[in-house]
Amino acid sequence: MQPIHELLNRIRWDPDFGKANFDIGYYDRVERRMIRVSFRRLFFPRDDHFVFEVADAWGLVHRVPYHRVHQVFRNGELIWDRPLH
Repeated sequence: MQPIHELLNRIRWDPDFGKANFDIGYYDRVERRMIRVSFRRLFFPRDDHFVFEVADAWGLVHRVPYHRVHQVFRNGELIWDRPLH
């Protein structure tokens, strides 16, 4: 399986592959459930190459480590999946 950081970089930097619609599914430890967000809502901080940031419905910004990503969807189709432990 391709490592998640490689897939996220491909989405960000490969112009042909990245022009699709992507959603990321990550496990939220507080809510104890998977959260699915549009890749367009993610921000990748320059100071940390192992997390992304995303704002929730209330505008609070959450830093999500890559190891909590468990699903990636491309145009609605699941293309990458890692089971929860």
